[in-house]
Parts: sequence; C-alpha cells; structure tokens
Amino acid sequence: MGFFFLCVGLLILGYFTYGVLVERIFGIEPDRKTPALELADNVDFIPMPTWKVFMVQLLDIAGVGPIFGPILGALYGPQALLWIVLGSIFAGGVHDFFSGMLSVRENGESIPEVIGNSLGMPARHVMRFFSLLLLILVGVVFVMAPAGLLENLTGVSKHLLVIIIFAYYFLATILPIDKIIGRFYPIFGALLIFMAFSVVIALFLSDHTVLPDLDFFKNVNPNKSYDGRQLPIWPLLFVTLSCGALSGFHSTQSPLMSRCLKNEKHGRLVFYGAMIAEGIIALIWATAGLSFYPSVEAYNEVIHNGTASAVVDGVCRGLLGSTGGLLAILGVVILPITSGDTAFRAARLILAETFSLSQVKAVKRLMIAVPLFVVGYLISMVNFSTVWRYFGWSNQTLAMLVLWSAGVWLARRGKFYWIAVLPAAFMTAVSVSFILYMKIGLSLSYELSNYIGIAFAIVAVVLFLIKSFKWKKQVLQAGNAC
Repeated sequence: MGFFFLCVGLLILGYFTYGVLVERIFGIEPDRKTPALELADNVDFIPMPTWKVFMVQLLDIAGVGPIFGPILGALYGPQALLWIVLGSIFAGGVHDFFSGMLSVRENGESIPEVIGNSLGMPARHVMRFFSLLLLILVGVVFVMAPAGLLENLTGVSKHLLVIIIFAYYFLATILPIDKIIGRFYPIFGALLIFMAFSVVIALFLSDHTVLPDLDFFKNVNPNKSYDGRQLPIWPLLFVTLSCGALSGFHSTQSPLMSRCLKNEKHGRLVFYGAMIAEGIIALIWATAGLSFYPSVEAYNEVIHNGTASAVVDGVCRGLLGSTGGLLAILGVVILPITSGDTAFRAARLILAETFSLSQVKAVKRLMIAVPLFVVGYLISMVNFSTVWRYFGWSNQTLAMLVLWSAGVWLARRGKFYWIAVLPAAFMTAVSVSFILYMKIGLSLSYELSNYIGIAFAIVAVVLFLIKSFKWKKQVLQAGNAC
C-alpha cells in the first residue's frame, strides 16, 4: 500500500516540479491571444471554462486507455507502476504539453501540421496518412467493442447498435464542440475519476493484500512470444501500456482543446495535468490487477478468456457489488464511445486542414464527415484485425515523432531541448526494437532487434545534435542582428 501512495505522490510532485520546468522552458505568454479567442467560429474554436477544458481533455485522451492498458501491462509485474510514474512525468506529460501548446502557437492546427512545421513537408504528408489511419481505426474499434458488449447486455442486434453508435459519432463530429462534447464530457470525466477512486478505496478496505509482490527484478508474465521466449518487458511493456504513461493518440486529441483554451497559462493544467491525472487512474487499475487475483496465472486466465474488460467487470463487481456492475458497464461501454467520437472529430479536422476547407458552415463539415463515416462503416464490416495489431506500435511511433518534433522546435529557438530529445530517443529504441522483434514485423532475434533499436536511437540523437549546432548559430546570429 505504501508503494502505491509513493507513486501517486511522485506523480503529483512531478506536476508541480517537472511540469513547471517544462512550462518555463516552453515559455508561455499569458498576454498572447489564443486561437479560441482570435479565431472563434462557434464550431471548433470556442473559448470554454478552464475546468471544463481540463475534464474534456482528460476524457479525450483517456476513455478506457488508462484502464485496459494498465490491466494488460500489469501482467509484467510492479515494473508497470514504475513505467506509469516515470513515463507520465518525463515522457507523456512532455508529449501532451507540447502537442497541445504547439497547436496553440500554430493557430490550433492538428498534429500533422504541427509536426510538418518542425520536420518539413514530407513529414507532414506521412503524418496526415499516419494520423488518419490511427484515428479511423480507433473510431471503428470503439464502435465494434461497445456494440458487442451492449448486445450481450441487452440482446439488441449488434448491427443495429453499430448504426446507432455511428449515428451518435456523426452528430458529435459535425456539431459545435460545446453542444455534445463540451456539455456531457465533463460529467463522464468526473465519472471516470469516481470509478477509479471507488475501486482503489474498496480495494484498501477489502481483505486483499495490496501489491503483494514488489520484486522489480523478475518478469512474471506467463505468456510466451512466437519464438518460445517469455514475453520480454523490454520493449513490450512500453508498447502495451501506453495510455497512462505515454501515448501518441493523445497528440491527435490535444489540438481539439487547444482551440478552446482561453489563456496559455492554463496549458500546464489542461495538457500536462490531464496526463498526470490519467497516470493516477492507470496506477489504480494496475494496482487492482496485481492485487485482486490470487496469482498472476489466475489474472492472466481471466484476461485470456474475456479480455481486459472481464477484469474490469470482475474487479468492480467483486469490490463494489451491484454498484460495481454499473461502474463496469460505464467503463467498458460508455468510455470507449467517448474516445471514438473525438477520434472521428479529429479526423475531420485533419482532412479539413489538408484540403483547406473552412469548417464554419455545416455543408463544408458534411462534405468531409459523410465520406469519412462511409469509410469507417465499411471498415467495420470487414475483419481488420491484422491492421489493428499494428496499432500499439504505430501509436508509440507517433509519440516518438511528436517528441522529436518538440525537440526540433526547442532547438530552433535556442531552448533546452533535452526534455523532449531524451524521451524521443528512448521511444525510438522501443519502437524500432519492437517492430524488428515481433512477428508482425521482421521477426528478428530478440538480441539483434535490441542492438539495432538502440543503434537507431543513438544515430538519431547524433544527427539531431549535428543539426542543433546549425540552429544554435542561427539563433546567435539573429540575436546579434537585433
């Protein structure tokens, strides 16, 4: 129990220390007009109260992410909690802050445009395709999963439920952001927090031993890789447990709230703070997974037979009774829906920027939304599991690119870029090692994959440093000219 509270305390301390450092290095300008005020259009650019922007941001980036990810990541043992703490403070918080605040500085642009401004036009084109694919996959999977669960609960045809959920997504995508998302998401965000804290309080009051095994030097995951090796902590943990530590998906969502932020001084709370809050929720669910079941084998069997949603249902009902059943339904049905609709909304905005289509008039929004949802519906009708298996890797690769982009932005302005470069290099090694080793990639040997992954990271840092010397000279010359 003490270790759990230590982790929570470190996350809170990180917000008030490292979060402040990140904010100062970025250099907020409280007197600068934000896109919400300068470009207000009553559709996507709408100034909203800071507390509401924070709650919407939390739900946009969270959904079931900080529940399912930590549940699966906890199979590796208490190391998952360390990754949540260190990842949230030094990687995820930095990633979310820069993806949000760079969007604020770039007139609320989506992440492909932000990255393109730092890394060039080829990167912009790659990121447009990459982000759209990611968002559509998230949107579709968060139609199919809740529809399947609702079918089991209600007996209503899954096909009909898919149509109903898609219809809701369509409305949430084209209506002004304050009509559905801004109005109801703060409530759902509060319920997400209530759900997590109800679970952890009930766990502490129960007969279960909290975190019974804190051996950080062994891998307890009972599953095997395709080559017969026990699933290795490196690099799999850092891809499996993304939301709650570091997730590229967040960068597609942060620009939604960059268009609603009234002052740059609130950026740390909204972007860095929401990541810390998500980290705390992730800690709770990882702790619940490691504490509720008698052994990691029993825990793994529940996941194997019913996915992470079965753990949510079992933990909630086991600790909270009938109330827990309602919370479980909230967790595995309502929360994924709130991630799916913002995924489609973000996709609409990326396409609008790509084709330079103003979104003020409803007809222009429909021009993008209708074909977008037709594609999404068609994908939902086929088996896209092969593509989906690449989601974890592509998600963390996106996070890596956003961090590199933040490093470039800082270096070009003569600022301390290591806050972004170090986590970017770390995730470069993770992403490259993962795709080289896993069966969905090149299926190379574990050792060789790691050597190449680390080599890629070192080369990337060296190339960055070479370029940074050039940018430093440019900054000095500009200063002398002034």
